[in-house]
Amino acid sequence: MTDTHSPPPQPPETLWQNWGFYAVLAGALGLAAVFLHISLQFNTPQPSAAQQVGEIAGEMRRAAWRGFLGLEQEPAPAAAAVPWWQAHFPLVGPILGIIAVVLGLISALRREDRRFVTYSLGLGTSAIVFQAFWWVLVLVLGVILLISVIQNMDGIFGG
Repeated sequence: MTDTHSPPPQPPETLWQNWGFYAVLAGALGLAAVFLHISLQFNTPQPSAAQQVGEIAGEMRRAAWRGFLGLEQEPAPAAAAVPWWQAHFPLVGPILGIIAVVLGLISALRREDRRFVTYSLGLGTSAIVFQAFWWVLVLVLGVILLISVIQNMDGIFGG
């Protein structure tokens, strides 16, 4: 009788031959990229919150009056040119997270060390979820701010 089952894969000789190592590395870099992206947003010089809210409310009021009187709307200001790396940097973290998950699954299929699989899936999923959570949080807070500005339009401009 012959054995038709193949033997289990042999463990790699070095750490560099382990798919799980690269999966953990990609997950850690992805999570670091997400945190770096969020922290860089707070390092740019910005006007005070009161000034920003006042400008938003003023633009909304002017646009409403122009629409009510049938006047032509003001053209939107031209957006400042953003370098290509800065425009695509928010995608780096989730992409590395996806790569970490895929490499972690490959590592699991090759029956490598379970710790690498667990760490890579955890870090990769964290990078993806945290980036998505951050954008949902920013959108919700933006809507709350916009609603409060609209509700207090009379109090801001007196009538």
